[in-house]
Amino acid sequence: MLDTDVASRPFRQRLSPALTAQLADHTHAITFVTLGELTKWTLVRHWGLRERSRLDGFIQDVVVLPYSDLVARRWGELRAYAQLRGRARPQNDTWIAACCLVREHPLATLNRKDFEDFVEYEGLQLINES
Repeated sequence: MLDTDVASRPFRQRLSPALTAQLADHTHAITFVTLGELTKWTLVRHWGLRERSRLDGFIQDVVVLPYSDLVARRWGELRAYAQLRGRARPQNDTWIAACCLVREHPLATLNRKDFEDFVEYEGLQLINES
């Protein structure tokens, strides 16, 4: 699973060779949340036709994992547990973590600190950049 920061790299800069190698030969997937975040960027950043076409091509080449009742319930659990620990997490990161945990997929992210609580308390697996 690609976090939004990893999925957006082709549009901003390249991924490190180490992460590129780890992701090679694997099916790339993003969550419905990442699709929403990338779509938002096209509007807020006034992307032109060329950039939007690149995004459309990227979306056609990845699996977009949809919302499900299981993901929604897991999201609710994650939000509640984090709140009870006194460390509420950002909503979109929680949705992405919930998708990964329900489907038992590791997450490739460049923002490891955003997901450390999910790793420590919920068993989320992260793909390291190095």
